[in-house]
Amino acid sequence: MTTQSLEIDKIDRRILMALQADASLSQRALADAVGLSQNACWRRLQRLTAEGVLRGQRAELDLARLGLDLVVMVMIKTPHHSKDWAIAFKDHVARIPGVVDLYRIGGEWDYLIKVVTEGISGYDRFYQQLVDGFDLSVVTGHFVMEEMISARPVQLL
Repeated sequence: MTTQSLEIDKIDRRILMALQADASLSQRALADAVGLSQNACWRRLQRLTAEGVLRGQRAELDLARLGLDLVVMVMIKTPHHSKDWAIAFKDHVARIPGVVDLYRIGGEWDYLIKVVTEGISGYDRFYQQLVDGFDLSVVTGHFVMEEMISARPVQLL
């Protein structure tokens, strides 16, 4: 997948940094924070959205309070490396509850999946669904003991 880099200026960077810190800012608060009028800020937001730089807003959840007390980084090796197999695998993984991230990676491993679930029994349900119908050479789970840095804003300035 090839993406083209977009030229953004210092004000666009300030907008993006402010939204990474708090995506719930009102348009007025955002405009004030970056030193623009509301109309100018709105036009920049529309352009950044239309060009695919801004891809939505998300809420940060306290997973433990929701009973989702286990985060597992699942590493996978497979003998299959065709584009068609990768698409089928992605579609399969996307249907499994608890999957929050999926990456095709280079190096010793082929895929990395981040799973959020309810304890070891939830992870077992995930695992059974993951391997059902797919030829995977090695599947190993690395259990997160402590979240030390998470969802850190990308520095643009």
